This record gives sequence, structure tokens and C-alpha cells, in this order.
Amino acid sequence: MDLSAERAREVLRRARSVPPGRVTTYGDLSPGAPRFAGAVLYACDQPDVPWQRIVRADGSLAKGERQRRLLAAEEVPLDGGRVDMRAAWIAVE
Repeated sequence: MDLSAERAREVLRRARSVPPGRVTTYGDLSPGAPRFAGAVLYACDQPDVPWQRIVRADGSLAKGERQRRLLAAEEVPLDGGRVDMRAAWIAVE
């Protein structure tokens, strides 16, 4: 079994579980390895993966204005250029 492929599937499963209007972090998708989660999302072209709902732990946006527009359309609470994590963060399992 390819453990990295299994880890990648788990990252994508967790990303898909984030509902509209909420966000989670790269570290929540891949505890202890947030860069792995970022690499998986970067390589993913599956339209059912809501990549825009994954943000940095401080609420900042890795994909900038494009991501901000998508989150604003989902009514994610924003404070300047960051997500209001107290209001929008959700734990994923």
C-alpha cells in the first residue's frame, strides 16, 4: 500500500467535509504536516474539492484575491484580507 497516496486521499476527504461558509486549516487537514496538505491541494484538479475553504492557521489566504472572492461569495466572515477564524473555523475529522 502506498502510504503517501493514502495520506493524500485522507487530506482530500477532510477538505471535502468543510461545509460552505466555514474554513479549516492546512494543519487540520494533515496534522503535523501542513505543507503536505498544501502540496496535495495544489496537485488536485477535482472540482468537488473546495480548496478555497482551506486557509493558513492565522486566517490568511494562500491564493489571495481569487480565494477571498470565493469565500466572500460563501459569506465566510472576513476581517480585511484574512478569515475571522473565531467565527468561521471548523474542526475536521
